[in-house]
Amino acid sequence: AIQGRRDNVFIVSKVYPHNASRTGAIAACERSLKRMRIETIDLYLLHWRGGVPLSETVEAFEQLKSEGKIRHWGVSNLDAGDMDELHNVESGNNCATNQVLYHLGERGIEWDLLPDCAAAKIPVMAYSPLGQGAILFEPALQQIGDKHGATPAAVAIAWVMRHEHVIAIPKSSDAERVRQNAAASDLKLDAEDLALLEDVFPPPNGPSRLAIL
Repeated sequence: AIQGRRDNVFIVSKVYPHNASRTGAIAACERSLKRMRIETIDLYLLHWRGGVPLSETVEAFEQLKSEGKIRHWGVSNLDAGDMDELHNVESGNNCATNQVLYHLGERGIEWDLLPDCAAAKIPVMAYSPLGQGAILFEPALQQIGDKHGATPAAVAIAWVMRHEHVIAIPKSSDAERVRQNAAASDLKLDAEDLALLEDVFPPPNGPSRLAIL
């Protein structure tokens, strides 16, 4: 898919926790590079927290970066406490993103993780911003979509991206849906829209365990 167009894509890959040791992460990355037939991964993520100390994984990531095998590294599915620990690890502040579950129906990160990442200037990458499709049947999304000439999915994605430091990564294998989803980047929800969504999908009223798919 990327042959002949490497410069036009931004490649993100992940390392499993059981491969995230000092030597394991490097070996896993090299295997991925070989499979994809590329020289550099743009962003390399720790898939989720495992038994390997974060300091060891970060050390491997920093070596991969110094060798030009990755451009940036980040994490995925780390909660606020994990991120605090990461910040105290040598070179931990080089973390480029935290990829977590975030959508209208799952707003738990707004209590602590989201503001903490904003303060640390770490972008949040929201996976499954459409809630695997379940939230799209909510009439409020259709109502707002009709108002703006957009799909309910685009409304849901635009809501996630209302924060400047949040990136949304919706999945679709349909070209037309990809185009419809991409329109979310130009969709500006107004105060009335946000108030309606806030009423239907209320924010958290306290801390909660990080939701993971």
